[in-house]
Amino acid sequence: MSEAHDVQALSDVDIHVYEAVASQTVETGGAGLGGLIRATGLSEEEVRHGLARLVEYGYVVPQGDGYALGPHTFEVEY
Repeated sequence: MSEAHDVQALSDVDIHVYEAVASQTVETGGAGLGGLIRATGLSEEEVRHGLARLVEYGYVVPQGDGYALGPHTFEVEY
């Protein structure tokens, strides 16, 4: 993450996807697309869009075939 991003600029969908990534990462060490779609109840397109934005901001990072948490300056409860 080369510059700071305001977490308040994230959409509700982005936050929902982030929370799902965080939950699955804590439980299993990573989050796959299928699991994120099931966990969020969102469409694949919505999850992919949220992941793209989170990766762009550096809050989520690609890890193998899935995703993990990147550096962040905020906390979520799940």
